[in-house]
Amino acid sequence: MPKLKVKKGDTVIVIAGSEKGKKGEIIRAVPSQNKVVIKGVNYVKKTIKKSKENPSGGFLEIEAPIHVSNVMLFCPKNGKGVRVGYTTNKNGEKKRKARAKGVDYIFE
Repeated sequence: MPKLKVKKGDTVIVIAGSEKGKKGEIIRAVPSQNKVVIKGVNYVKKTIKKSKENPSGGFLEIEAPIHVSNVMLFCPKNGKGVRVGYTTNKNGEKKRKARAKGVDYIFE
């Protein structure tokens, strides 16, 4: 299974596609497909059939997955998207680090 450099709860910015420039929080990650679902981004309409729970049927707007290559982790320190590297602290724990020039920020 591939390793994603972003995870649920991270704030990301979309860098490609029709939703370019939008920012949101990851609500679901799908590592097997290399995709993430971002809150408030990439809405699609789904048709719902009539049923007991929904007697009138209709449309439902939901967030669709976006490929992870089209998003970047958002760094609050410089207000831009950054690439992610890894570093280890004194206890030997692996942490994610922003790989931007002049920015020293570690993501928790």
